[in-house]
Amino acid sequence: MILSLDQGTTSSRAILFNEEAGMISQGQYEIKQSFPRPGWVEHDPEQIWESQLAAGRDAIAASSAPADSITAIGITNQRETALIWDKATGTPIYPAIVWQDRRTAGQCEELKAQGMTGEIAEKTGLVIDAYFSATKLAWILDHVPGARERASQGELLAGTIDSWLIWKLTGGAVHATDVTNASRTMLYNLHERKWDAGLIEALRIPPSILPEVRMSGGDFGAADKQWFGADIPIRSVLGDQQAALFGHTCLEAGSAKNTYGTGCFILMNTGTEAVASSHGLLTTVAWGMGDELYYALEGSVFVAGAAVQWLQEGLGLIVAPADSEEKASEVEDSEGVVVVPAFTGLGAPYWDMYARGAVFGLTRGTTAGHLVRATLESLAFQSRDVIGAMEKDAGMPLSGLRVDGGAVRNNLLMQFQADILGSEVTRTTYAETTALGAALLAGLTSGIWTREQLESFNKAEKVFSPQMEAEERERRYNAWQDAVSRTMGWEKHEGLPS
Repeated sequence: MILSLDQGTTSSRAILFNEEAGMISQGQYEIKQSFPRPGWVEHDPEQIWESQLAAGRDAIAASSAPADSITAIGITNQRETALIWDKATGTPIYPAIVWQDRRTAGQCEELKAQGMTGEIAEKTGLVIDAYFSATKLAWILDHVPGARERASQGELLAGTIDSWLIWKLTGGAVHATDVTNASRTMLYNLHERKWDAGLIEALRIPPSILPEVRMSGGDFGAADKQWFGADIPIRSVLGDQQAALFGHTCLEAGSAKNTYGTGCFILMNTGTEAVASSHGLLTTVAWGMGDELYYALEGSVFVAGAAVQWLQEGLGLIVAPADSEEKASEVEDSEGVVVVPAFTGLGAPYWDMYARGAVFGLTRGTTAGHLVRATLESLAFQSRDVIGAMEKDAGMPLSGLRVDGGAVRNNLLMQFQADILGSEVTRTTYAETTALGAALLAGLTSGIWTREQLESFNKAEKVFSPQMEAEERERRYNAWQDAVSRTMGWEKHEGLPS
């Protein structure tokens, strides 16, 4: 069996998988987020540890299986969230600063002013942003009294959530991270495969506090028997979106996954080449196995499920998000109505913070069904925007899209996604792809499964094949792009309130 520990932003979950990668049992605990100031988001590291430990114990207890029958542990975690703790006592010196936190935006602007944008993009594949871990660690060192001195004396350790869990599970024996989490810090050099000395110096982070970077599928020590009743090897570590990519078995270059949540996270496997983006996408490590790194392009849709919530809460057109499919099915098509849900600006490939949402093509005959259908279609159009940018950057076509998240139960949306991409969209049987990905990699690393076996574990529940004619597809997509262009820079229009 494999025990998958899935530490997320709102909960800690553990799932026990059998030799067919079927779920045996699970445990889950919610965790609390704190918002001490506007734009600040924090977690209690001790609560993260205790909730994850309790979830793991619950999963084992519910299975009635002896702990020594568990072959390995796989870990997947919320990315970019960072913390620093006392090396001797294990006590965090400050709460974990969550990936959503914006307190270091000013420091990021300083880095841009120093002309570091190009260097950071070239070395790390990332843009300078408070989203990533580096400035969070620098902030803690700068604002906790005595922290920099203690760090330079070797008294402190730092890391992302995976490092914290590994250190706790191994009783302080292993201070490590994996290549996927390292690639989200803004400190890891993708080409040299190590922490970048120049970036560490620029942010004044003592290298001694950083974890050792290891391959995602590898040896991370063993969970001490005091925690689960046996010494269990830790054999995989992956950031959550990379774990979902692996859980979808997107193992070949050109394969991609889309997670439909409040926004959309889209990752495309680009193989063993780190592809630099010219469309504002992120270059990131997909996973590391053996002595080889596999890379991905990542792009985000800011507003996906949030647009459906707007239909419900803002306009009152549906009672619940699940009603959107039935309401949209009242009409044969959107009749030329296009909804651009740029509520907070536009992301890749447009990157316009001044864009705002709009509805185009309204006539006297427009109904609630048309508006709902056009809003659903906007999720698919935005996903094509990102995937199209990925195809251009990678120089390879999409070989198929595998999907998960709440919106994938909407058959109308999934069919339109296939139509507007001109590519198959596969909804898989397993909803918990993040936990599955960590388990599959741990099993592969442990020799339980072969690479060929993995693809049989998360089978297609339904495949949506494109039915729209190519000419109609491009006509619809061109109308979408025209609508998007008309929303851009809206906040800069003269006469609008500032």
